[in-house]
Amino acid sequence: MPDCRSASVAVWVKSGSVYEAEKEHGMSHFIEHILFKGTESRSASKIAAEMDDIGGNLNAFTSKECTCFYAKVLDEHIEKAVDIISDLILRSKLDAGDIEREKGVVTEEILMNDDSPEDVANEGICSLLYEGCAVAPNILGTADSVNAFTRQSLIDYMDKRYRGGDTVISVAGSFDKAKLDAMLWDKFGAMRAGVGEERIPSAIGTGGRVAFADRDAEQAHICIGMPGFGANDDRRFAMLVLSNVLGGCMSSRLFQRIREERGLAYSTYTYPTSYAETGYLTAYAGTGLANAAKVTELILNELASARRDGITKAEFDRAKEQMRVSYILSCESTSARSSAIGKAELLLGRAEEEARLIKKLEAVSMADVEDILNETLDPSNMCAFVAGKTAGMDTRTIERLIKG
Repeated sequence: MPDCRSASVAVWVKSGSVYEAEKEHGMSHFIEHILFKGTESRSASKIAAEMDDIGGNLNAFTSKECTCFYAKVLDEHIEKAVDIISDLILRSKLDAGDIEREKGVVTEEILMNDDSPEDVANEGICSLLYEGCAVAPNILGTADSVNAFTRQSLIDYMDKRYRGGDTVISVAGSFDKAKLDAMLWDKFGAMRAGVGEERIPSAIGTGGRVAFADRDAEQAHICIGMPGFGANDDRRFAMLVLSNVLGGCMSSRLFQRIREERGLAYSTYTYPTSYAETGYLTAYAGTGLANAAKVTELILNELASARRDGITKAEFDRAKEQMRVSYILSCESTSARSSAIGKAELLLGRAEEEARLIKKLEAVSMADVEDILNETLDPSNMCAFVAGKTAGMDTRTIERLIKG
């Protein structure tokens, strides 16, 4: 990206909750935390100070399928960014005292997540849809699983997952390609070779299931989940268009019917989730406890209307243009470009170029969207997860609506 002054460097590792055994739940995320606590040559404070000294941004995240360590700096500081990230991954101390202290931090993160009923509902619908599958567990693990980790168990897990064949380094922005190649081989050449075990593919279970999480919250947080498409399935582009029409913007059906016309929610939206081999679509609304059954019914009515009557040409054109523009604008960011190519290369084995992805989106037709309506919006395939004070909800009606 020759017009940029920044460079974004990201290291992607096939280390996520889908690879964890039951006793390892939360380990991928915990390792992401602990690697920042110090290396053989840098303390945690020195890591932070060195990045602050160059005005850069250093961070990491863990998802169900991977862990990513990334930095965004001016192009003149790219070597420093590469050096720090490689140091974290290859020469972390994994100090026993740091591990014990970090258990407290991650336990607090679990509690914080549990205190957010919207997060509980959105995580809960995934766990319900994929019950018993590798993508079902929360990436944070549980307090019990985290507190059982030992230094040796973390080392053993890293030996399995942090391998050269399961790692992708993605860079976007301003850099000299030849110098960068030499720099990366110098810093990461010592990484353990080979690949770890592949995960067992996940698949959505049967529909008609409902679960409630009782929380001391004045709103009911409703998630209705239904089948979608994996990242290897080009039908996901039609799903993006459908999701935008249903609840992806202010002109979407759910926003207009539930918020604007009925005043029953402040927040309502839809979003697709795609893993390598599977995916799902979620419709969400947060509403007062007494209105939970009515809002559930309104969501289902809109989904049924779209399945029965399809979407209009105006909705289709608007959704496609919004998606196209959103993608093009995101490609102006070095961090977004680095993220897009790195994740695709790691999980799909190919880093699709911007032009090819735009062409795939532009190629979506009304017929493509219509082809997925029966499968995705079939009420017999839907499940629901609701978080909030169950004593104030009409849970029986919600169950009846979902179970049919």
